[in-house]
Amino acid sequence: MGGFFGVIVILFVFYFLSGLKVINQYERGIVLTLGKFNGGVKQPGWRVVWPGFQRLIRVDVRSTPIDVPKQEVITKDNVTVGVDAVVYFRAVVPEKAVLETTNYIYATSQFAQAALRDVTGNVDLDALLSKRDEISDQIKKIVDKQTEPWGIDVEAVKIQNIELPQDMKRAMAKQAEADRQRRATIINADGERTAAKTLAEAAETLSSSAGAINLRTLNTLERISAEPSQKTMVLFPVEILDALRGKTRG
Repeated sequence: MGGFFGVIVILFVFYFLSGLKVINQYERGIVLTLGKFNGGVKQPGWRVVWPGFQRLIRVDVRSTPIDVPKQEVITKDNVTVGVDAVVYFRAVVPEKAVLETTNYIYATSQFAQAALRDVTGNVDLDALLSKRDEISDQIKKIVDKQTEPWGIDVEAVKIQNIELPQDMKRAMAKQAEADRQRRATIINADGERTAAKTLAEAAETLSSSAGAINLRTLNTLERISAEPSQKTMVLFPVEILDALRGKTRG
Protein backbone atom coordinates (compact mmCIF):
# COMPACT_ATOMS: atom_id res chain seq x y z
CA MET A 1 0.00 0.00 0.00
CA GLY A 2 2.82 2.36 0.82
CA GLY A 3 4.24 2.02 -2.68
CA PHE A 4 0.84 2.67 -4.25
CA PHE A 5 0.32 5.88 -2.27
CA GLY A 6 3.85 6.93 -3.17
CA VAL A 7 3.05 6.59 -6.87
CA ILE A 8 -0.16 8.57 -6.35
CA VAL A 9 1.75 11.34 -4.61
CA ILE A 10 4.37 11.46 -7.37
CA LEU A 11 1.70 11.60 -10.07
CA PHE A 12 -0.10 14.36 -8.20
CA VAL A 13 3.14 16.35 -7.90
CA PHE A 14 3.74 16.03 -11.65
CA TYR A 15 0.12 16.97 -12.32
CA PHE A 16 0.42 20.00 -10.07
CA LEU A 17 3.71 21.12 -11.61
CA SER A 18 2.32 20.77 -15.14
CA GLY A 19 -0.44 23.22 -14.20
CA LEU A 20 1.95 25.77 -12.69
CA LYS A 21 2.09 28.78 -15.01
CA VAL A 22 4.00 32.07 -15.01
CA ILE A 23 2.14 35.21 -16.08
CA ASN A 24 4.42 38.11 -16.93
CA GLN A 25 3.88 41.64 -15.65
CA TYR A 26 2.62 42.83 -19.05
CA GLU A 27 0.13 39.96 -19.38
CA ARG A 28 -3.21 38.88 -17.95
CA GLY A 29 -4.40 35.28 -17.91
CA ILE A 30 -7.93 34.36 -18.95
CA VAL A 31 -8.95 31.04 -17.40
CA LEU A 32 -11.64 28.86 -18.97
CA THR A 33 -12.93 26.09 -16.71
CA LEU A 34 -14.49 23.27 -18.73
CA GLY A 35 -14.82 25.76 -21.59
CA LYS A 36 -16.60 28.39 -19.51
CA PHE A 37 -15.37 31.74 -18.28
CA ASN A 38 -16.21 32.23 -14.63
CA GLY A 39 -14.51 35.58 -14.10
CA GLY A 40 -11.11 34.04 -13.62
CA VAL A 41 -8.59 36.68 -14.72
CA LYS A 42 -5.14 35.78 -13.44
CA GLN A 43 -2.78 38.57 -12.43
CA PRO A 44 1.03 38.48 -12.97
CA GLY A 45 3.02 35.90 -11.02
CA TRP A 46 2.94 32.15 -10.42
CA ARG A 47 -0.55 30.77 -11.03
CA VAL A 48 -2.01 27.26 -10.90
CA VAL A 49 -4.24 25.92 -13.66
CA TRP A 50 -5.67 22.44 -13.41
CA PRO A 51 -4.80 20.62 -16.65
CA GLY A 52 -7.72 18.83 -18.29
CA PHE A 53 -10.21 21.09 -16.54
CA GLN A 54 -8.89 24.57 -17.15
CA ARG A 55 -7.17 26.41 -19.98
CA LEU A 56 -5.10 29.56 -19.66
CA ILE A 57 -5.12 32.20 -22.43
CA ARG A 58 -2.54 34.96 -22.11
CA VAL A 59 -3.44 38.49 -23.26
CA ASP A 60 -0.78 41.18 -23.76
CA VAL A 61 -2.02 44.42 -22.17
CA ARG A 62 0.83 46.61 -23.42
CA SER A 63 0.33 49.30 -26.04
CA THR A 64 0.51 47.46 -29.36
CA PRO A 65 1.30 49.12 -32.73
CA ILE A 66 -0.08 47.66 -35.94
CA ASP A 67 0.69 48.86 -39.45
CA VAL A 68 -2.24 49.63 -41.71
CA PRO A 69 -1.14 48.61 -45.23
CA LYS A 70 -1.17 51.18 -48.01
CA GLN A 71 -4.67 51.83 -49.27
CA GLU A 72 -5.45 53.13 -52.76
CA VAL A 73 -7.88 55.98 -52.14
CA ILE A 74 -9.66 58.38 -54.49
CA THR A 75 -9.95 61.74 -52.75
CA LYS A 76 -12.95 64.04 -52.93
CA ASP A 77 -11.36 65.96 -55.84
CA ASN A 78 -10.75 62.70 -57.80
CA VAL A 79 -7.02 62.27 -57.13
CA THR A 80 -5.78 58.71 -56.60
CA VAL A 81 -3.31 58.50 -53.70
CA GLY A 82 -1.75 55.75 -51.61
CA VAL A 83 -2.14 56.22 -47.85
CA ASP A 84 -0.85 54.10 -44.99
CA ALA A 85 -1.00 54.54 -41.22
CA VAL A 86 -0.11 53.02 -37.86
CA VAL A 87 -2.56 52.31 -35.03
CA TYR A 88 -1.63 52.13 -31.34
CA PHE A 89 -4.10 50.25 -29.13
CA ARG A 90 -4.28 48.44 -25.80
CA ALA A 91 -6.46 45.61 -24.45
CA VAL A 92 -7.96 47.24 -21.34
CA VAL A 93 -10.54 44.48 -20.71
CA PRO A 94 -8.62 41.26 -21.50
CA GLU A 95 -11.57 38.88 -21.10
CA LYS A 96 -13.58 40.78 -23.74
CA ALA A 97 -10.62 40.74 -26.13
CA VAL A 98 -10.62 36.93 -25.90
CA LEU A 99 -14.34 36.18 -25.69
CA GLU A 100 -15.82 38.77 -28.07
CA THR A 101 -13.62 38.21 -31.14
CA THR A 102 -11.49 35.42 -32.53
CA ASN A 103 -8.47 37.67 -33.20
CA TYR A 104 -8.73 41.18 -31.79
CA ILE A 105 -5.46 42.35 -33.38
CA TYR A 106 -6.52 41.33 -36.90
CA ALA A 107 -10.04 42.69 -36.39
CA THR A 108 -8.72 46.05 -35.19
CA SER A 109 -6.44 46.24 -38.23
CA GLN A 110 -9.38 45.57 -40.58
CA PHE A 111 -11.50 48.26 -38.96
CA ALA A 112 -8.59 50.70 -39.23
CA GLN A 113 -8.20 49.99 -42.95
CA ALA A 114 -11.90 50.59 -43.59
CA ALA A 115 -11.90 53.82 -41.56
CA LEU A 116 -8.77 55.04 -43.35
CA ARG A 117 -10.40 54.58 -46.75
CA ASP A 118 -13.69 56.17 -45.68
CA VAL A 119 -12.22 59.27 -44.05
CA THR A 120 -9.51 60.04 -46.61
CA GLY A 121 -11.97 59.47 -49.45
CA ASN A 122 -14.22 62.25 -48.13
CA VAL A 123 -11.59 65.03 -48.16
CA ASP A 124 -9.75 66.73 -51.00
CA LEU A 125 -6.03 66.42 -51.59
CA ASP A 126 -5.08 69.77 -50.04
CA ALA A 127 -6.89 68.90 -46.80
CA LEU A 128 -5.29 65.44 -46.76
CA LEU A 129 -1.80 66.97 -47.02
CA SER A 130 -2.31 69.88 -44.62
CA LYS A 131 -4.63 68.38 -41.99
CA ARG A 132 -3.10 65.00 -41.22
CA ASP A 133 -3.62 65.33 -37.47
CA GLU A 134 -7.31 66.15 -37.80
CA ILE A 135 -7.89 63.26 -40.20
CA SER A 136 -5.94 60.91 -37.91
CA ASP A 137 -8.17 61.95 -34.98
CA GLN A 138 -11.29 61.21 -37.02
CA ILE A 139 -10.00 57.72 -37.87
CA LYS A 140 -9.10 57.14 -34.21
CA LYS A 141 -12.62 58.01 -33.02
CA ILE A 142 -14.21 55.67 -35.57
CA VAL A 143 -11.94 52.70 -34.79
CA ASP A 144 -12.14 53.32 -31.03
CA LYS A 145 -15.95 53.25 -31.11
CA GLN A 146 -16.06 50.07 -33.19
CA THR A 147 -13.57 48.16 -31.02
CA GLU A 148 -14.89 49.29 -27.63
CA PRO A 149 -17.15 46.20 -27.27
CA TRP A 150 -13.99 44.07 -27.47
CA GLY A 151 -12.36 45.84 -24.54
CA ILE A 152 -9.89 47.62 -26.86
CA ASP A 153 -8.75 51.20 -26.30
CA VAL A 154 -7.36 52.87 -29.43
CA GLU A 155 -4.72 55.29 -28.14
CA ALA A 156 -3.63 56.94 -31.39
CA VAL A 157 -3.76 56.72 -35.17
CA LYS A 158 -1.01 58.31 -37.25
CA ILE A 159 -1.06 58.73 -41.01
CA GLN A 160 2.49 57.98 -42.15
CA ASN A 161 2.89 58.26 -45.91
CA ILE A 162 0.81 59.86 -48.65
CA GLU A 163 1.99 58.70 -52.07
CA LEU A 164 1.01 61.02 -54.93
CA PRO A 165 0.89 60.23 -58.65
CA GLN A 166 4.01 61.23 -60.60
CA ASP A 167 2.24 63.89 -62.69
CA MET A 168 0.86 65.43 -59.49
CA LYS A 169 4.35 65.50 -57.97
CA ARG A 170 5.72 67.30 -61.05
CA ALA A 171 2.89 69.83 -61.00
CA MET A 172 3.45 70.55 -57.31
CA ALA A 173 7.20 70.91 -57.88
CA LYS A 174 6.58 73.44 -60.66
CA GLN A 175 4.18 75.37 -58.45
CA ALA A 176 6.71 75.43 -55.61
CA GLU A 177 9.43 76.66 -58.01
CA ALA A 178 7.12 79.42 -59.29
CA ASP A 179 6.38 80.49 -55.72
CA ARG A 180 10.11 80.65 -54.94
CA GLN A 181 10.80 82.77 -58.02
CA ARG A 182 7.93 85.10 -57.16
CA ARG A 183 9.27 85.58 -53.63
CA ALA A 184 12.79 86.19 -55.00
CA THR A 185 11.48 88.82 -57.42
CA ILE A 186 9.64 90.60 -54.61
CA ILE A 187 12.74 90.56 -52.42
CA ASN A 188 14.91 91.94 -55.25
CA ALA A 189 12.38 94.67 -55.98
CA ASP A 190 12.29 95.63 -52.30
CA GLY A 191 16.09 95.77 -52.25
CA GLU A 192 16.25 97.95 -55.34
CA ARG A 193 13.61 100.31 -53.96
CA THR A 194 15.51 100.62 -50.69
CA ALA A 195 18.79 101.21 -52.56
CA ALA A 196 17.20 103.88 -54.77
CA LYS A 197 15.78 105.63 -51.73
CA THR A 198 19.18 105.56 -50.03
CA LEU A 199 20.93 106.93 -53.14
CA ALA A 200 18.36 109.74 -53.44
CA GLU A 201 18.90 110.70 -49.81
CA ALA A 202 22.69 110.62 -50.31
CA ALA A 203 22.45 112.81 -53.42
CA GLU A 204 20.26 115.29 -51.59
CA THR A 205 22.73 115.42 -48.70
CA LEU A 206 25.70 115.95 -51.03
CA SER A 207 23.96 118.69 -53.00
CA SER A 208 22.95 120.57 -49.87
CA SER A 209 26.42 120.53 -48.31
CA ALA A 210 29.06 122.93 -49.68
CA GLY A 211 32.22 121.12 -50.74
CA ALA A 212 30.72 117.66 -50.28
CA ILE A 213 30.83 116.96 -54.00
CA ASN A 214 34.50 117.95 -54.11
CA LEU A 215 35.36 115.63 -51.23
CA ARG A 216 33.47 112.82 -52.89
CA THR A 217 35.32 113.45 -56.16
CA LEU A 218 38.69 113.37 -54.41
CA ASN A 219 37.78 110.16 -52.69
CA THR A 220 36.84 108.59 -56.02
CA LEU A 221 40.10 109.75 -57.63
CA GLU A 222 42.08 108.25 -54.77
CA ARG A 223 40.48 104.86 -55.30
CA ILE A 224 41.02 104.99 -59.05
CA SER A 225 44.67 105.97 -58.76
CA ALA A 226 45.36 103.03 -56.44
CA GLU A 227 44.44 100.52 -59.17
CA PRO A 228 47.29 99.31 -61.44
CA SER A 229 45.34 99.69 -64.69
CA GLN A 230 46.29 102.44 -67.11
CA LYS A 231 43.94 105.43 -67.07
CA THR A 232 43.95 108.94 -68.48
CA MET A 233 42.25 111.55 -66.34
CA VAL A 234 41.51 115.14 -67.32
CA LEU A 235 40.79 117.42 -64.36
CA PHE A 236 39.20 120.86 -64.48
CA PRO A 237 38.94 123.32 -61.66
CA VAL A 238 35.49 123.48 -60.19
CA GLU A 239 35.32 127.24 -60.87
CA ILE A 240 35.68 126.62 -64.62
CA LEU A 241 32.88 124.06 -64.55
CA ASP A 242 30.67 126.45 -62.60
CA ALA A 243 31.43 129.26 -65.09
CA LEU A 244 30.59 126.99 -67.99
CA ARG A 245 27.33 126.01 -66.37
CA GLY A 246 26.46 129.66 -65.81
CA LYS A 247 27.28 130.56 -69.38
CA THR A 248 25.18 127.69 -70.66
CA ARG A 249 22.20 128.81 -68.60
CA GLY A 250 22.65 132.34 -69.79
